[in-house]
Amino acid sequence: MRIPAHSVCTAIRDDIVSGVHERGGRLTEEVLARRYGVSRVPVREALRTLEAEGFVLTRRHAGACVAEPTEQEAADLLDIRTALEPLAAARAAQRRTESHLKVLRGLVRLGQERSVRGHSEDLRSLGGWFHETLAQASDSPGLIALLTQLRHKISWMYTIEAPRRPADSWAERGAIVDAVARGDAERARSLTALHGERTAPFHRLKFAPDRSRVRSSQHAVNTASSPD
Repeated sequence: MRIPAHSVCTAIRDDIVSGVHERGGRLTEEVLARRYGVSRVPVREALRTLEAEGFVLTRRHAGACVAEPTEQEAADLLDIRTALEPLAAARAAQRRTESHLKVLRGLVRLGQERSVRGHSEDLRSLGGWFHETLAQASDSPGLIALLTQLRHKISWMYTIEAPRRPADSWAERGAIVDAVARGDAERARSLTALHGERTAPFHRLKFAPDRSRVRSSQHAVNTASSPD
């Protein structure tokens, strides 16, 4: 049975995001094929896809390796997400289903409950699920695909710290859901933009920025050594 390339692609991407394949590390077809129990054909196809997504870089005479994004590239991802998520929220206000609303409200309720108990790991997972569901509610396949790719890349480049007042963050998400439920696209857009701006400072780069290669971004990007 031939394992589809997209499954191999997902496995390699997940391992890149989790750090199994380190930044700059070589990715040889033979080694990857053995690791994932497939032939070299789906691995080759997966590497092409991952190169298009920005996770892999192919160098002449050197082959494929894990990409090494700069600080500027990492900051750009947050800016792009800040631009796209409000659009998704506005479309969700126009296209959401009752099922989407049920899931979103349930996530807000759980997030508020976990905030009181201080379960930071649960809150990170719930937050990701919330924004994924909001994107799905936009009923825009192209936009959903872009936001999904952004989510993977941001998880690869950043760790996300819990806000000091997580209940406030979930109150913001609750207000977004209310706007979506009322079909108020502009309010959903503006609230989501504001939420994105407020959560951006809690992102910490996983890698040490190379100051010699990039200029400081207009976006406030924090490194792991940044003061709290």
